[in-house]
Order: sequence, then structure tokens, then C-alpha cells
Amino acid sequence: MPQTVATFYRFVDLPDCEAFRDRLETECRSHDVRGMIILATEGLNATIAGPKSGVDAVLQFIRADQRFAGMPHRECETDRDTFHRLRLVIRQEIVTLGDPSINPNDAVGEYVTPEDWNALISDPDVLLIDTRNDYEVELGTFQGATNPHTATFGEWNTYVQSQLAEAKHKKVAMFCTGGIRCEKASAHLLKQGFENVYHLQGGILNYLQQTTADDSLWEGECFVFDHRVSVTHGLKEGESRVCFGCRWPLKPEDMDSPEYEEGVCCPRCSADLNDSLRASRRERQRQQSLARTRGDKHIGQQFETPNEGR
Repeated sequence: MPQTVATFYRFVDLPDCEAFRDRLETECRSHDVRGMIILATEGLNATIAGPKSGVDAVLQFIRADQRFAGMPHRECETDRDTFHRLRLVIRQEIVTLGDPSINPNDAVGEYVTPEDWNALISDPDVLLIDTRNDYEVELGTFQGATNPHTATFGEWNTYVQSQLAEAKHKKVAMFCTGGIRCEKASAHLLKQGFENVYHLQGGILNYLQQTTADDSLWEGECFVFDHRVSVTHGLKEGESRVCFGCRWPLKPEDMDSPEYEEGVCCPRCSADLNDSLRASRRERQRQQSLARTRGDKHIGQQFETPNEGR
């Protein structure tokens, strides 16, 4: 049965985030909506999936709170069982930079629409930075983008201090999956004294939804934080998968490697497996395959891709 997948976030003053979480959880469960929802006193960040009517009802519930009125979202359809469960968690930040003093509601960079993005990043004077983590950049990025080689967004400040100290007078354009990391990254750069900061409105997902492949400067697939693993233009599901062993996203050529074994290992982690662990994973994969044949859910199906926010 087709599912609707919606991604959304908003930075708002949410001191009652725990009470709001409880009400939101009731609403999601009553409409068979699953996914990952992160709440903090600074707002909400989520990807949810379920029947179209259920997703619409949850979005309507959230926007009924004046603080979330008019909140935009990205939406697409998939035949994949995108999430196996519903998780609502309270954190210090809805996307973890590690500096609670950075508030995008105070100041952010200039938003650039997908229609204007190509012209901006084609300017040779613009420094284009992919603010996502290394495992995400592995699957795809924009032509000419700089990879900060960060394992988590919490390393962003270290990257800025060590690599961008001389770039405060340059035009800096940034992008991320859905826009949220760039909200904080651009606010952070402005606080550090950068003068010309731009970021892609709605992130890569908005660009892929609005831009045809023929007009696109995007190369590869875009990693997403659910069981689809990646999407392409039109937000169609990509061909990438995640290695169960190391949870690194895999391109089709990785899965063609003799070092790839479904549910066991990939070229990145195969050499690190001992015989005992390899045998254990093979048995787990066999049990999971049997469960799928019977139409049951094996407990191992509930592992999730890394979630560091969009």
C-alpha cells in the first residue's frame, strides 16, 4: 500500500516540548503514522510516513498550534515500508550543533530558491559547502561542492575555525538535505563575522523536487533518514542501500563488489569481520529472509539508518 512521506521542521520557542510530544504521539498513533520526530525547546524536526489521510491529519494537528502555523513541508509517495515504528525524542537541539546560543530566529543567511540556485553556485567567486556528514556526501552532492569531511554536525564549528578562517569576506553558499542544518550553519557563520552567507531554501529535497534532471547540477543520489536510503529527482526512490554491518550507504557498484554480502558486510567493513561475527550475521540474515518469506517481521528489520537531522 502506498505511503506518504513528509519531512518538516521549524525553529520556535517550545518550552512545553514534552507535553507537546505526548499530544503529538497520541495523534500519530491514532492515524497509523510512524517516523522519527525530534523535539527540543528550540522547535521540531521530523520525517513521518503513513496513509495520506493520516499524514495530513498529523500535519493539521501540528499547524493548529499557532507556533507552527504555515510550517512548510516536503512530501512524496513510496511503496516502501519507510519506517517500522514511531519514535518521538526530546533532545537539547533539534539538529545538534553543540552550541545552544546559535538561534536561527535571530539571524540566518539569505535563502536561495531552487530556481536561482544554479546561477549562484556557478559563480566562480562563490564558495559552495556541503554541510552534511561524510556518509551522506558519499552518495551525491552538487558539482564543485566542498566536503567538510565531518562525521557529525557537531564538528561544524571545528571545520569553520580550521578551514574557513580566511573566507569571511567571500560569498559562502551552503546546502543540506532539507534545510535545517543550513539554518544553524548560516546563523553560526554570521555570528563568526561572515558577511555574505546563502543557503538553499528547502534543501536538496526541494531542489530535486523542483528541478528536472536535465537542468540539474546535482550529481548522484541524496541520502535520506529512513528505509528508502536515498532519493533522486522528483523524490523518486534511489538505488542505494545501507550495509547492516557498518551502516554506511552503498552505491550499486558497492553491492556488485565480491566483498559485499547482503546483511553481513560491504567493501568498507568486510576486512574487519572475524569468522564468528560473519557467521552470526549470516544466520541473522537467513532468519530475516525466512521471516520475509512467511510474511512476518523479523526483529532485525527494525534497525534504522543514522539520524543526525536534515
